[in-house]
Amino acid sequence: MNKRNFVRKLITYSGLVMASAIVIYPILWIIGSSLNPGSSLSSSSMFPKNPTLTHYKDLFTGEGTYYLQWYWNTLKISVITMFLAVTLVGVMAYSFSRYQFVGRKNSLMLFLILQMVPQFSALIAIYVLAYLSGVLDTHLALILIYVGGLLPMNTWLAKGYFDTIPKELDESARIDGAGHFRIFYQIILPLAKPILAVVALFSFITPFTDFILATVILRSEEKYTLAVGLYRMISGQFGNSFTQFAAGAVLIALPIAILFLALQKYFVSGLTAGGTKG
Repeated sequence: MNKRNFVRKLITYSGLVMASAIVIYPILWIIGSSLNPGSSLSSSSMFPKNPTLTHYKDLFTGEGTYYLQWYWNTLKISVITMFLAVTLVGVMAYSFSRYQFVGRKNSLMLFLILQMVPQFSALIAIYVLAYLSGVLDTHLALILIYVGGLLPMNTWLAKGYFDTIPKELDESARIDGAGHFRIFYQIILPLAKPILAVVALFSFITPFTDFILATVILRSEEKYTLAVGLYRMISGQFGNSFTQFAAGAVLIALPIAILFLALQKYFVSGLTAGGTKG
């Protein structure tokens, strides 16, 4: 190994070690804090001397806790959002990739512009629209907002991937008598699994990580998502259960990690191919 290759590998591995440390360090702290006795983070340590699972138990059996209900609310919203987003993105991306129609170019440009406008910049409009529509303080409102926000970016991403699938496959199937839906369902969708897996993960994570929109829409404590519920746990006058908050934050990662591991084999090809052709 010559000196140049050695230096290059040294820099590469040093960067990987630093990046790993930046990611792992806060994870170890949050896990350690959830196992510390007491309720204060100031006396917590990454590796507690007397670890306890009391905070995890209190989340499910403690007096006045809605944690299980919050978890169910978030899972329900995440699964429905993921299903609707994947379905709509798949159909829309296929349409933009394969068909020429009036307004196609302008619609793609509109999607590009919408990606530049964050949803929280329209909080007042979203609140008023939800109020006038009678869906304020409902999970339906959040699902519709999340799905609408996910469509522009993911449609662009998926369209780029669909463009990499040879159109000769469509033409061959059409010669054999296949219709539009059959071509989409039996030929294109199996080949588009990588990009749809990426869209599914992005869609599933959104309700778990969103705080601002859920705070604006939801009013009843039993309807909170995990992000809002855990914040209320420590933001009230007597909200000092920081170690219990840490335990709740650790459990949030479980469904996301499970879905990530289940779809992991699709991610690299889905992200790279979706960004190479637009």
